[in-house]
Amino acid sequence: MAEAVDLDEAKTPRFHEKRERILDAATLLINRRGLKGLTFVDVAEKVGLNTTSVTYYFRRKEMLAAAVLHRTLDRIEAMADAAAVETTPQARVRAYVTANFDLHARVALLQETPVAIISDVRAMKPPLRTELLDRYLTIFRKLRAYFGSPGDDRQRALSTARAHALLQNMFWLSAWLPEYGVEDYPRARDRLIDIFENGFAPSGANWSPVVLPVPKTTGHSQGMPGHYLRTATELINERGYRGASVDEIVAQLNVTKGSFYHHHDAKDDLVLDCFRQSHLRTALVQQAGIALEGDHLHRLSSVIATLLGVQFFGDFPLLRSTALQALPGEWRSDVIEQSGRIARRFAGMLIDGINEGTVRGCDPLIASQVVMASLNAAYDLKKWASGMAAEEAVALYASTLTHGLFAD
Repeated sequence: MAEAVDLDEAKTPRFHEKRERILDAATLLINRRGLKGLTFVDVAEKVGLNTTSVTYYFRRKEMLAAAVLHRTLDRIEAMADAAAVETTPQARVRAYVTANFDLHARVALLQETPVAIISDVRAMKPPLRTELLDRYLTIFRKLRAYFGSPGDDRQRALSTARAHALLQNMFWLSAWLPEYGVEDYPRARDRLIDIFENGFAPSGANWSPVVLPVPKTTGHSQGMPGHYLRTATELINERGYRGASVDEIVAQLNVTKGSFYHHHDAKDDLVLDCFRQSHLRTALVQQAGIALEGDHLHRLSSVIATLLGVQFFGDFPLLRSTALQALPGEWRSDVIEQSGRIARRFAGMLIDGINEGTVRGCDPLIASQVVMASLNAAYDLKKWASGMAAEEAVALYASTLTHGLFAD
């Protein structure tokens, strides 16, 4: 990654210190606004430099963003490597989870800069995107190796699902861990590790869900508005907020920009509608599950299986949370509130099952967030799922929730 700097000066402590301050400021801006909100002007203001000084370190915004993301991946990889020396899969997962909680504690205590949200990596242009995705895959493979060498295709598929669930739940910590005081982090960590190790279903519980009805669109989203929602959702899931441009959306639908702006004032309006529709469809599936005959574990399993089927095989998936930080602040709060209601409904279903004795005793609030994280990220494994029968793919991935990351 070439930068317009003097090589001799780049070796000095002063140069390194200023560069780190620029990366710190850029990290905070990316986490707050997404890559679309990262500007040299704002970075310069945060570090007390002029814009020209920032461009001395990074010629283009893409270079600055890539440097931030590489530094984040450095930190994630270091935690993954440190945990890999443990001698059992359980010990490796415990060490990796503990390292992530320790990092969040240092960030909360203002002792360290947070890691950057990496969801917009896919929207960057080659070769920067290629470099970053290759690094991400390297980290993923290291986590998959936590679970041992795969003996056959099925075991490899299961290890992939486990590593994906583990990594995505670590990314999801920023969604719920700030609701706890730092002094409560150790307890939250232990409760999360308990769910990773044992799941929420009792030992020996059968997996026999039913597929629930899933509305593709609701209310005002029939017809062309529904087509916009589906196309934008798929593009955002595949390429991030920046990669789902208005030009790309209208090209996919073979319509004009005039048609787009007839239905939406701006792209952010469409993204907000995508979130609302995804949350509404999820809520309707939850309500259908609650109304099912049978015990509460069966109801919860059916909701999870249905939503995983939507993410793996449906032609209208649920929107990933990757676009959240790009929304205006007041809209973001609305989306987070909707997401919170869905998480609390999952928690309520878990509590009902615990009281009934069909769900294992666990922390329902944290377990509900594990469900949320795993469903949210399941779209990433569409290709993985396509290599299996639908029921097998859903059951393998769901086992990371029902029976944990280590069950036979």
